[in-house]
Amino acid sequence: MKYIMKVRMSLDKGNEALRDPQFGHKMSELLAEIKAEAAYFSTIRGQRGAYIVVNLNDASELPAVAEPFFLWLDADIEWIPVMKPEDLGKAGPAIGAAVKKWG
Repeated sequence: MKYIMKVRMSLDKGNEALRDPQFGHKMSELLAEIKAEAAYFSTIRGQRGAYIVVNLNDASELPAVAEPFFLWLDADIEWIPVMKPEDLGKAGPAIGAAVKKWG
């Protein structure tokens, strides 16, 4: 299942991490390790953050992906499950059944 992982870094740990000249290399290594499909860096509620797209086969993989961000950057993480257009197409019959029953 595809997720957007919303990562909000703590100010203190983020400052500390960015002072490390190897920060970019470490972040690239981490993104490769978690097999990120895409990563976008921005601010989240006024602090450094990232939106990282990952594809996981099982919910048991969530901790392995999240823990490095918790430990390294003292990050807050939110998981947002998402669908590609073809996934939404596959959901059509279930959506139709829900509309018929509840709509």
